[in-house]
Amino acid sequence: MLIAQITDMHVLEPGQRAFGVVDTAAQLSACVARINDLDPAPDLVVATGDLVDTGSLAEYRHLREILAMVEAPVYLIPGNHDSRENLTAVFADCGYLPRGGEFLHYSIEDFPVRVVAADTVIPGEAGGVMDAPRLAWLSARLAEDRERPTILLMHHPPFQTGIVHMDHMNCAGADGLAEVIARHPQVERILCGHVHRAIQCRFAGTLAMIAPSTAFQVALNFDPRAMANWTDEPGGFALHYWTPEGGLSSHVCYIDDPGPKRPFRMAV
Repeated sequence: MLIAQITDMHVLEPGQRAFGVVDTAAQLSACVARINDLDPAPDLVVATGDLVDTGSLAEYRHLREILAMVEAPVYLIPGNHDSRENLTAVFADCGYLPRGGEFLHYSIEDFPVRVVAADTVIPGEAGGVMDAPRLAWLSARLAEDRERPTILLMHHPPFQTGIVHMDHMNCAGADGLAEVIARHPQVERILCGHVHRAIQCRFAGTLAMIAPSTAFQVALNFDPRAMANWTDEPGGFALHYWTPEGGLSSHVCYIDDPGPKRPFRMAV
């Protein structure tokens, strides 16, 4: 089974660019083309939040136009830049997003690897949380199937990255989340976004992983006094490959054309 993870796409309305510079829609379109070219093709694509930039209906319509080109099924969760109301309005017919209730939680049961999606968003705030109601929902879902390998999706990472200005707005309630995860060893990965960099950390006996943004990356700086900056480092996505024999391995890929494949042999 192959799962492609995209995140932090920050799609704007047609013709607009992030910071007046980055054509985030074009970046996502190029990413879709790379994913569609994969052989074997992914079984599904998950998008771990900050799907659009301001949460407007026009942005979600633009996002939907681009994602319509993805050949695999696509599943979305919100990030702090998203609007639950507008996201569900534009993607109302997709079936998996819950209608009613406060959170956009759901699970995907149709594949050998189970996918559980948790909504960490606090409306109006940059940071997220796994509070008591969300933890109760997650604990109940994980208890439903303790045998099947499971991936947890959440936008805000539950661990410190060392990029201090981002760590100030990661996922609160990480201790409670760790207690839930530790009781459910079937959780193979926690897949996150938000930080716009590829980062991994051991968490509660599993591996938590942030995928790079398809759009632009947060500057890597461990100085706690550093300002928040972004860079033109290549946009990317993650691939998670599972087999019954080998388990789950995770890879970071880049959107830019890598050029032709070349054999490992000396030219003559």
